[in-house]
Amino acid sequence: MSKMPKNAVVWFEIPVSNLDKAKTFYATVTGHALTDQEMGPNKTAVFGYSGSEDMDASDAVSGHLYVGKPAPKGTGNTVHLAVGNVDEALKRVAPAGGEVVSDIIPIPAGRFAYCLDPDGNSIGLFSA
Repeated sequence: MSKMPKNAVVWFEIPVSNLDKAKTFYATVTGHALTDQEMGPNKTAVFGYSGSEDMDASDAVSGHLYVGKPAPKGTGNTVHLAVGNVDEALKRVAPAGGEVVSDIIPIPAGRFAYCLDPDGNSIGLFSA
């Protein structure tokens, strides 16, 4: 019997047209560097996560950027990314090449806003 992961989502992948440009966009907006990594046949840029090498993979929650075909602008899944301060992160979206598409939305866990990355991928920027 396999172990049930602690989280419903354990990994995400965001397709981008240019890995270096996307890596710069996401690092600028979130304030967190991404790490280059070879995964199978793809060069990827991995979002940081807490844990160690010996951590159970079902406990990790993160994802990566990879060169692929993004869905048409604003039509794909939305991945919500943690930022230290959503107000400050939103100020960095347009200058980095993205688009803010909603006001800040308060929820019991914190606050977030919807944005589009330079490829039109839907993202949420979240702070507790």
